[in-house]
Amino acid sequence: MRAVVCRNPGELEIVERPVPVRKPGEALVRIRRIGVCGTDLHIFQGDQPYFVYPRIMGHELSGEIVESDPSSRLKSGDCVYIVPYLHCGHCIACRAGKTNCCTSLKVLGVHIDGGMCEYLALPESVLFKAEGISLDEAAMVEFLAIGAHAVARAALIPGQRVLVMGAGPIGVGVVLFARLRGAEVTVIESRPDRLSFASRVLGATHALPPGDGDMARLQEISGGDYFSAVFDCTGSLTAMERGFSFVAHGGTYVLVSIVQGMISFSDPEFHRREMTLLSSRNATLADFTAVMAALHAGHIPTSAIRTHRAPLWQAGQRFPDWLKPESGAIKAMLET
Repeated sequence: MRAVVCRNPGELEIVERPVPVRKPGEALVRIRRIGVCGTDLHIFQGDQPYFVYPRIMGHELSGEIVESDPSSRLKSGDCVYIVPYLHCGHCIACRAGKTNCCTSLKVLGVHIDGGMCEYLALPESVLFKAEGISLDEAAMVEFLAIGAHAVARAALIPGQRVLVMGAGPIGVGVVLFARLRGAEVTVIESRPDRLSFASRVLGATHALPPGDGDMARLQEISGGDYFSAVFDCTGSLTAMERGFSFVAHGGTYVLVSIVQGMISFSDPEFHRREMTLLSSRNATLADFTAVMAALHAGHIPTSAIRTHRAPLWQAGQRFPDWLKPESGAIKAMLET
């Protein structure tokens, strides 16, 4: 089979690999769609934490079952979405049902080779029938589940004012699921095209760029209180630290994005507001289920979110373009 390997930052190469042989309890999957994640683009740029080259990227995946155990619930030809988090099942986090932060978690395309290839052999426990949705939509379930998980972490209630910092794909998921919880959502984002998308497609009540005057504008929008929940989806250390200032007294700050290095904040101000600080990592099966329900209900504008498409084998040519703000990329989709 063919696969796309990221040898080094900026270097993608098409290689030949053996078709994997499945083990009992696994299914052989023909990969059909790969969503291009911000993680993939960071890997391509060389600034992704916890990463070792070379690697076959790709963790937003959908495909078709080729072969499975005779007694399997999965049959040849079934379309599936893939949960790309391989957890141990017995560590303290797994025992608590928090498989998304397993102590030995291996994420496809990050810690181990992923889905930018023609076939994968995977445990049936991470394969789910994509009934009633398209292959494109099935490859979007994972990044949307990350947004759903972050919103669940914040335990939003209807009517709360929420600020989402960063309107890339993860921010898109957060906005959508915050609105489904009944929150009034404000978005802050530096790219004009994404600001427009947040208002026009996602239904954000307010959308504004960061910079001079943004604190006064956010204070005005929130009636002087700032926001009951703030979500950082920027991947920017400066933005993450600045976001503490936008949390209301008694509010919650959820760090969805991740950066290398230390984060600092004013401890007196943190205590004065009795702020809750949360991290949000990956997603659980409950979040995937929530996304499927939202897709079936027609609550996710998937056609608008998928802005770009190309064959997998053109990834090397397309990645540099999709990184440019002028490309207008929200979610790019690769096909095999």
